[in-house]
Amino acid sequence: MLSSIDQSFETPSENLAYDDVLLEECESHSLKEILRFWESSTYFIVLGRANQAKLEVNIEACKNDTIPILRRSSGGGTVLQGPGCLNYSLIIKIDGKEEYQNITRTNTYIMQKHKEALQLILNEPIEVKGFTDLVWRGKKFSGNAQKRGRNALLFHGTFLYGMNIELIEKYLLLPSKSPAYRNSTSHREFLTNVPLSPTIIKKALREIWNVKT
Repeated sequence: MLSSIDQSFETPSENLAYDDVLLEECESHSLKEILRFWESSTYFIVLGRANQAKLEVNIEACKNDTIPILRRSSGGGTVLQGPGCLNYSLIIKIDGKEEYQNITRTNTYIMQKHKEALQLILNEPIEVKGFTDLVWRGKKFSGNAQKRGRNALLFHGTFLYGMNIELIEKYLLLPSKSPAYRNSTSHREFLTNVPLSPTIIKKALREIWNVKT
């Protein structure tokens, strides 16, 4: 059974770093499994581990508007973070569990759980596409990535519920790599906000993960 924390820090770098701290503590067996929620009060860009800013980001626009460009330790694509974008982080012990033995199994297991949890609330179909995207009415509203250790893993992602998608269009270039289902569409054509409040999303994830209250 997981525990839950809802903790956001003042700076983007602190919010990103805390996920790695939690993973390290779980990896060393000093921390139990955790479901964390957080949201940034300011806008910033976060690159996936292997991304290059010059290929993913409108660097000039970010400089002009003082938008920080940071990097996280997990894979996945480049995103704009800020108000209206709810983050969650799952820190889970691998411990020989079949569903977490490799990247593909972990992706499939966790994404199906999140699909089921939110589909029940929306009462509309949600699809898992591109391995770790959640799609509603043909548009993506959740992207996810993972980082694996020997004993534990970090699986984290975002839910767009009130994000200014025009700012995503402004600060991010078309991704250098994208899933086939995107069909090279613009950010405004590809992304959407899901009509659920953060409170409802958090409740759904706590329930599907049987979080200890």
